[in-house]
Amino acid sequence: MKLTIPGPPVAKQRARITRRGFAYTPKKTVAYETFIRELFAVNYSDFEPLTGPLEVMVSAFFPIPKGTSKKNRALMEAGTLRRDKRPDADNVLKIITDALNGCAFMDDGQIVQACVEKLYSSTPRLEIEIEVAA
Repeated sequence: MKLTIPGPPVAKQRARITRRGFAYTPKKTVAYETFIRELFAVNYSDFEPLTGPLEVMVSAFFPIPKGTSKKNRALMEAGTLRRDKRPDADNVLKIITDALNGCAFMDDGQIVQACVEKLYSSTPRLEIEIEVAA
């Protein structure tokens, strides 16, 4: 199963705590998880959640910074020069698995193998591929 989420990737943010001690999830995280769920529902309307062990591959394509030289821009587009800055790869994976929990698979505990790569592109997006593990 493959899914492409358009736009710059967003990482899972930590839960915030108010002065009174109440924990809440930041609006940006909630909005992005909802966006992923809705795209999944549109693309896979009659999908039954996967069961058993799963493999998840994620390619996160971030926008190329505006002040990048032509030489580096070409290297970034070719995938030779990869993104080594924030957000962390594990937080990008976390927001995806939390969003697809109960939709694409029964529980994110089923994931036995995950691969995340951070790249640059002129068309920022997330490419997600989920397969049953062999």
